[in-house]
Amino acid sequence: MMTKLVYTTSIALALAIASTGCVHRPYGVTAIPPLPNPNVADQNPNTIPSAPAVYSTPQPISTPAIAENGPFDPSKWDQDPHALAANTVHFGFDSAVIRDSETAKLQAVAAALNSDKTANLMIEGNCDERGTEEYNRSLGERRAEAAREALVGMGVDENRIHTTSFGKDKPVATGHSDAVWSKNRRDDFVVLHPKTGA
Repeated sequence: MMTKLVYTTSIALALAIASTGCVHRPYGVTAIPPLPNPNVADQNPNTIPSAPAVYSTPQPISTPAIAENGPFDPSKWDQDPHALAANTVHFGFDSAVIRDSETAKLQAVAAALNSDKTANLMIEGNCDERGTEEYNRSLGERRAEAAREALVGMGVDENRIHTTSFGKDKPVATGHSDAVWSKNRRDDFVVLHPKTGA
């Protein structure tokens, strides 16, 4: 009986040891480095790969000039779009160049501003319907800036002149002909006077 008990206990102990086992952990194992990335041209480990170039879509331009007292705030001004309407400057197709035939109009605008030192001026650049919205915003701004530079050259204080672009969004004529398009390629001049208490 005792022999059978010892035999049974020995078998149970052997099974317990076998089921538990010993966990062997590797030691002194050197990690294998990753394979080089074939998409990285420079494999120098001391070099940080440059980030890919990020391209942003240009935004439509509408940038009032910055005066000495800060950005232009239209709420502080009374706007008169009619005072200089006869001096609207027109442009050639896809051009922001002031033509010789338009110079007299700019001289009249400069004279009006120089005779009224309280007035400021907003130049609104406009385009015809052809071309993308983004392109026409940019072209309208270039047209407004061309008139601004000309007026500054005629003695008008640059801090009194502001620019914006309507692109093709503010036509004065409708239709799809050269006669219509030529009327819409223009700079409008809006006289600004400070509001009382502004």
